[in-house]
Amino acid sequence: MIPSGNRLFLPLILVATVLANPAAAFTLDSDEPIKVSANSARLDDSPGTAIYTGAVELVQGEVKLDAERVVLYRSPQGLSRIEASGSPAVYRQPSQDQTAVINAEARNITWSAKDNQLTFEREALIEQGGSTFRGDIIHYDTVNRVVTAEGGDSGGTNSGRVEMVIQPRSSGQ
Repeated sequence: MIPSGNRLFLPLILVATVLANPAAAFTLDSDEPIKVSANSARLDDSPGTAIYTGAVELVQGEVKLDAERVVLYRSPQGLSRIEASGSPAVYRQPSQDQTAVINAEARNITWSAKDNQLTFEREALIEQGGSTFRGDIIHYDTVNRVVTAEGGDSGGTNSGRVEMVIQPRSSGQ
């Protein structure tokens, strides 16, 4: 029997291996520009925001974010935060070894340059190669490769718990 503290630790290690990718999330260190397209845009230089609505697509290299609404925040140092919402918003990036795609979705997805964090909120789901990780809130520290998750309320279709399904290794590995 696994001690209760370790029961939570093991799934987080497994999720970290799913997400572990030095190029995870949008990065300001990339030579690739972030390209944005949408049905409409409103740019406001005073607070340094850009609001995109309607079939918004952000792309940086192989990383892609699709949402209904995206707000970009700029600081004097450059892009500092991305907030995306949708039913759901969808995030995709290739795995570290380029053999699979990591698909993630949530009602709200936030990337913070200052915190080096990618957050999936409300009905969050991360999938790679048939393995899934689900929770109400999933935080991913893109530098330290640490994943934390919360289950949330148990109302509706949500069990209120963090859930993970890990596919067995194929016999050829």
